[in-house]
Amino acid sequence: MNTIIKFIAKEFQQFRRDPKMFGIILIAPVIQLLFLGYAVNLDVENVKMVVFDQDRTSTSREFVNRFTSSGYFEVVDNVSSYKELENKVDYAEAILGLVISQDFEKNIARRQPAALQAIFEGSDGNQASISAGYVQSIVAQYSKNILIDYVNRNGKKISPAGNLSAEIRVWYNPEMKTRNYMVPGIVGLLVSLVTLVLTSLAVVKEKEIGTMEQLIVTPIKPYQLIAGKLIPFTILGLVSVIIVLGAMRVIFAIPVKGSELFLLLSAFFYILSTLGIGLFISTISKTQQQAMMIAIFAVMMPMIFLSGFAFPIENMPKIIQYISYIIPLKYFNIIIRGVILKGLGFADLWFNTVVLFLMGVTILFLSSRRFKSRLE
Repeated sequence: MNTIIKFIAKEFQQFRRDPKMFGIILIAPVIQLLFLGYAVNLDVENVKMVVFDQDRTSTSREFVNRFTSSGYFEVVDNVSSYKELENKVDYAEAILGLVISQDFEKNIARRQPAALQAIFEGSDGNQASISAGYVQSIVAQYSKNILIDYVNRNGKKISPAGNLSAEIRVWYNPEMKTRNYMVPGIVGLLVSLVTLVLTSLAVVKEKEIGTMEQLIVTPIKPYQLIAGKLIPFTILGLVSVIIVLGAMRVIFAIPVKGSELFLLLSAFFYILSTLGIGLFISTISKTQQQAMMIAIFAVMMPMIFLSGFAFPIENMPKIIQYISYIIPLKYFNIIIRGVILKGLGFADLWFNTVVLFLMGVTILFLSSRRFKSRLE
C-alpha cells in the first residue's frame, strides 16, 4: 500500500511540474462548459420572415403584426413579387416566407376562407418544424378570434358542450430551455475528456520517453503500477466534476435537485469505465498522436452521438439503439440528468447505476489485464 501511495505522490508531483496539465484538468472544463453551454442551443427564438402582402390592407397588416408581436418572428423585408420572396428563402436571408392573397380582407369580411401560404427554409429541419408550430398557433388563434368576433356581433352564443380545455404544465424544465437539458449532459462529456483522453496520453507518454521501461525493471508490481497511474486521474476526474457542477450552478443557475453524493458516486462508477478505455487505448498506441486520434475519433465521437447527449436514442434505427446499450455515457447521462433536473435518487435510477458500475468494473478489469500482460 505504501508503494501505491508513494507512486500516487510521484504522479501528483509530475502534475505540479506541468502547469499545462493542471490547466487542462481544472480550468479547461469550465471554459468548455461556458462555450458549450451558451453555444449548444436548439431554441428557436428569432425567426426571420419575409412578407409578400398582395392585399396591403389594414387587416393583412394587423395579421402580420400578430407574428411580430408574438416575440418569435422578425420581419426582415416586405417584397413585391413571389420571385423575390423565393430568392430570400433560397439564400437563407429568411426562414419563413409569408404570402398573403389579394382578397385576404374581403374574404374574411365575407366569412369565406382566406388563402395564406407559409414557405420555410427547411435545410435545418428542427428549426423549420418549430417555426411551423409557431405559425400554426398564431393562425389558429387568429381564426378563433374571427369566429368569436362574428358570434359576438350577431348576438349568438357558442355552446361549451364538446369543447376541450387543456391545462398544460411542463415539469422539470418549465421554461423549456435547451440549455437546461444540454448543460448536465456536458458534465459527462467533460469528465470523459479529462479521464479517458489524458489517461491514454499519460501512459503512452511514459512509453515514448522511456520511463515506463524504468518502472518495469523496478520491484514495483504491475497492479501497483496500474493503481498508481489510475488513482490520480480518478481523483482529478472527481475534482473536475465538482468544479463543473459548481460552475453550472453559478453561471447557468442550474442547481442539483437530487443527492450530490449519489451523483459523485455515479461519476466514480463512470470514471472506472473511461479509465479502463483510456488504459486500453494506451496498450494499442505507440505514440501520443495515435492515442489522441483513437480516443477522439474511435471512442469519443461514437460515445457522444450514441449516448443520447444531443439526439434522442428512441428516434434512432433499432440496430443503432442496440449498439447504444454498450455505451457507458448513455447510462451516466440518464443518471446525471435525472439527479440534476428531476431530483431522482438511487431508488429511481438503480438499474442504470448497477449497469454503469458493472460496465466500469468489467472494462477496467479487462484493460488492466491486457496492460499487465503487455508489461510482462
